[in-house]
Amino acid sequence: MQTLKDILFGVSLQSITGNREEEVHGVAFDSRKVESGFLFVAVKGLTVDGHDFIESTIDKGAKIIVCEKAPKNLPKGITIVQTDNSAKALGIIASNFYGRPSENIKLVGITGTNGKTTCATLLFELFQNLGYSVGLLSTVENKINHKVLDTSFTTPDAMQLNQLLADMVEGGCTHCFMEVSSHALVQNRVAGIHFTGGVFTNISHDHLDYHKTFDEYIAAKKLLFDGLSSESFALVNVDDKRGMVMLQNTKADKHRLGIRSMADFKVRIIHNTLQGLELNFDGVDVWFKLIGEFNAYNLLTAYAVAILLEEEKEDVLSGLSTTSGASGRFEIVENTSNVMAIVDYAHTPDALENVLKTIDDLRTKNEMLVTVVGCGGDRDKTKRPKMAEIAARFSDKIILTSDNPRTEDPQQILEDMKVGIPKSKERNVMIISDRKEAIRTACNLVSDQDIILVAGKGHETYQEINGVRNHFDDREILKEQLN
Repeated sequence: MQTLKDILFGVSLQSITGNREEEVHGVAFDSRKVESGFLFVAVKGLTVDGHDFIESTIDKGAKIIVCEKAPKNLPKGITIVQTDNSAKALGIIASNFYGRPSENIKLVGITGTNGKTTCATLLFELFQNLGYSVGLLSTVENKINHKVLDTSFTTPDAMQLNQLLADMVEGGCTHCFMEVSSHALVQNRVAGIHFTGGVFTNISHDHLDYHKTFDEYIAAKKLLFDGLSSESFALVNVDDKRGMVMLQNTKADKHRLGIRSMADFKVRIIHNTLQGLELNFDGVDVWFKLIGEFNAYNLLTAYAVAILLEEEKEDVLSGLSTTSGASGRFEIVENTSNVMAIVDYAHTPDALENVLKTIDDLRTKNEMLVTVVGCGGDRDKTKRPKMAEIAARFSDKIILTSDNPRTEDPQQILEDMKVGIPKSKERNVMIISDRKEAIRTACNLVSDQDIILVAGKGHETYQEINGVRNHFDDREILKEQLN
């Protein structure tokens, strides 16, 4: 059993009133999860302040309270720990509680707007191919070797994260590849975590409903690199003009990758087709099943990380050549209609443009391209017309439909999108709020060799409407309609 003194190692303290040798039976920041002998961390959230629940946690048996503002008139025997940042303290406490697992595994954190999931998944698959026991923390799934765990956030909360890392260490994992979201960085969910390396893929218009300004969003991503130690590596894509910004003031060993810029790690695209990519890495040609220039960046990123983790070049390229990438990322849905049906998670203007530009560059123009796309509710409204304009620019037919409307009126979201459609393209646009009906209509419009892109939800197997998640899988509906 650990004592409070052990649990508080590394936490910025203002004061402690009570017993430093108090045994800690468990840690919680959700008052509903507090049990007898627990330490409760009162964290100020977006909508709820944990300080409002301190008394109720004491009634449930909490013996230690970590908070920013100490309450008055508490019962005797309660230890109060005051800190200047409860969220940050929680991350460090969680790490200590689970035995600082991130120090016992090679953990690589990947941040950026697009490519996080594919890069993390490629690395997970690659290191399994290289014979390692590996962990994965991603939007699509969390994995300990071949065991799949449920996930609901890009980055778990501090307690979940450290428990997952501890389970990986206990399961014999030597490496873990992890998506790190801007939300998680700002909310200190990765406080107390030791990263062997940090990776920046790119940055574009996203999450401005949360970060408010693009500069704030960039600053959030940079937090990963600001927190790296001198023993870690920092790898950034310098073809993105913000790549070098990430390296400013980091203590980590700096490395750059790119296709167009001077960089430590480069790749040359030899063939880019709808069947796959042929790439040249320092004189070695390799064929990959993945499609598009954006996947050339993802493959280059995985290659660079593996080399920085001291793997042999030939082994890395051989292992990478058989990887398939993340579910719902430019995923081809096999069907009997001889239609190229693609499902992609693209839910930002930049991601949608990348996918559509890839298709446009590789198609013959003799086939019809139908794009089905929507925008999520309760999220940044400014990207809605941009998404519609991009779809209209590249597609022969566009069907605007619901994504995850959440608590918003789906019709209003579609009206917001419609504003972005140029007058000259209006006759090519249909608005069908029901997503299943929209996909069915797209399938009825196409014939042999035509292309359908269903964008926005990718790997998701639900549609969220008014707080309820109903089963919904774009891939299932495409298969059903095209077969």
